[in-house]
Amino acid sequence: MILTTNTTINAYAEHLQQLLRRSTAPLLSSGHTMQTQAQQSSETDVDQLDLQDVQASQDGDDQAYGRIVRRHQQEIAKRLWRFSRVQQVLEELVQETFVQAWQSLHTYRADAPLIHWLTRIATRVGYRHWKQEFKRRRQSYNLTEQIADTLISTDDDPHEVAEFVHRLLAELSPRDRMVLTLMYLEQCTVQEVAQQTGWSKVMVKVQAHRARAKLRRLIEKRQKQP
Repeated sequence: MILTTNTTINAYAEHLQQLLRRSTAPLLSSGHTMQTQAQQSSETDVDQLDLQDVQASQDGDDQAYGRIVRRHQQEIAKRLWRFSRVQQVLEELVQETFVQAWQSLHTYRADAPLIHWLTRIATRVGYRHWKQEFKRRRQSYNLTEQIADTLISTDDDPHEVAEFVHRLLAELSPRDRMVLTLMYLEQCTVQEVAQQTGWSKVMVKVQAHRARAKLRRLIEKRQKQP
């Protein structure tokens, strides 16, 4: 599919959806990450290709942005995996990230690699998804019984432990969940968390302290359950 310079956002989103399904669905459904094109090339080469394609896209090259998507889609999918383990939802988050990036491409200033800029957008997309999910959960059902049941079988199997942690974090607010996921599951530094979220380093530390306390109370509550 070749896009015209007058392509609407909706049409472009549909094009991205088709592109992403063709190239990322096997990766996402398997639950494993593959070496991306960005990893196979040197960072310098990738950065240069990105700069060329960003400029070409802004100059009206209808295929340049497609090259950006293909170059970075698997890395973005890997980043967004922490926000949802549901295949369909994950694909939608990846698509939304690239649509938003396309809409904001004129704001990219090349003061950092494009993948860093895309990652920040992906983090915001994932965070917004968590907020919506949290709101729906509070309105529809309580996760307490699910988590209590999970506690029984999380001693040995790493996959069950990971799923338990994922569910436990899901009961926290989106901000608490965000900072704990980035700092302790993704092992990001305070500086990296600040860059991805747009918070100050002081705010990151304060939010992490509060989130740890809430998580501790939540765990203690679960342990007291029969």
